Amino acid sequence: MITFFAALAILIAGYFTYSKVVERIFGPDDRPTPATTMTDGVDYVPMKQWKIFLIQLLNIAGLGPIFGAISGALWGPVVFLWIVFGTIFAGGVHDFLSGMISIRHRGNSISEIVGIYLGKGMKTVMRVFSVVLLVLVGTVFATGPAALLAMLTPDALDAGFWLIVVLIYYFAATLLPIDKVIGKIYPFFGICLIIMALGVAGGIIIQGYTIPELTLQNLHPKELPVWPLMFVTVACGAISGFHATQSPMMARCITSEKQGRSIFYGAMVAEGVIALIWAAAGVAFYQSTGGLQEALAAYGGQGGVVYEICNTLLGPAGMVLAMIGVIACPISSGDTAFRSARLTIADWFDISQDKMRTRLYITVPLLLVGLLLSQIDFDIVWRYFSWSNQTLAMIALWAGAVYLCRNQKNFWIAAVPATFMSAVSATYILMAEEGLRLPVAFAYPAGVIFAAACAVVFYFKAVRPPQALRPEKM
Repeated sequence: MITFFAALAILIAGYFTYSKVVERIFGPDDRPTPATTMTDGVDYVPMKQWKIFLIQLLNIAGLGPIFGAISGALWGPVVFLWIVFGTIFAGGVHDFLSGMISIRHRGNSISEIVGIYLGKGMKTVMRVFSVVLLVLVGTVFATGPAALLAMLTPDALDAGFWLIVVLIYYFAATLLPIDKVIGKIYPFFGICLIIMALGVAGGIIIQGYTIPELTLQNLHPKELPVWPLMFVTVACGAISGFHATQSPMMARCITSEKQGRSIFYGAMVAEGVIALIWAAAGVAFYQSTGGLQEALAAYGGQGGVVYEICNTLLGPAGMVLAMIGVIACPISSGDTAFRSARLTIADWFDISQDKMRTRLYITVPLLLVGLLLSQIDFDIVWRYFSWSNQTLAMIALWAGAVYLCRNQKNFWIAAVPATFMSAVSATYILMAEEGLRLPVAFAYPAGVIFAAACAVVFYFKAVRPPQALRPEKM
């Protein structure tokens, strides 16, 4: 229990200390934001700070800090270290920089930002990579909730019926102004996500469950290696490239740059807290990592585990919160994924989105592709998403490092986590089942060499060149 409370305290302290360091380095000022200079009533819509925070939290969270943390808990309390320090030094920096740099560049999507700071070649890669990733996320987060809704309703309302219903909602959320659908329901579901996490934490503590103390021992029942598998599995609870696709949406709604720390970095810390709670609950509720593994197998995955934990700890109210968690939260990630895909394509081809007709040109094909992809078994594809997600985070961090370097700011806050995530992504794809399946003896040093090579390229391309590339004028 001491480890859990210490980890929680460090997370909160990290927000009140390190986030201020990151903010001071970046230097928010009083310049007008895109929300005030480019207001279009659709995507560029000024909103209140508290509402943007809750929308950002649900945008980046959804099921990520729940499902990823539960899976990460299979390695034991060592997962607490990654959630805490990953959130403070990697995830928070990643989200803050991707959102703030977007504000400085007219609310541009992450692919356009990467193009500015990492070159045209990377921009093309990121455009395709981002759209494919977002459509995959949107599709999976349509089929999963549809299947769950089919289990809770009469046989006539099967998964196919609910899939159409979910996609119709996605159509509205992707097409309509951000304050008409997302701005109205997201704050409510964001509050539900927080209440569910706090309720679970209270239930675990009050009802006397034992949260194990920190050990660096690998407790995974299948003896899967901590490095790099745990760092990819937890994903959203520590750092996630998906966040870089979501932050620009809120960058178009913020009315002051000085709100950025609480919205971007703050939402990431809140997600880290939620992930920490669920990681602790997963191993405490089932008394061991082996018990958690058996529960995951018995209940068909994390959804069943979430349902049992909430129902047992919180009773009928917990059951309702669990249903919101495993149905509404993924839907909330899916709709913003499709909306981000629309904005990425619009930025790519410079298509104005102030008219309904031009939004339809992009939205309809995207959702048709999602409908077609929903017929495919995504169990295998989703595993590739985990790696793709962390690779996107790596790229976004390198773009942030170059931005800071060009503006003669302390780039180490981004370059260090970017180097670390380069090692994670490279090592994972080299040794994972869905990757090249190379032996550890090769994958580990190769991952380190790749990360070192990225750092060397960054030094010679961004740090060492004279003032020709610095500072950036905006």
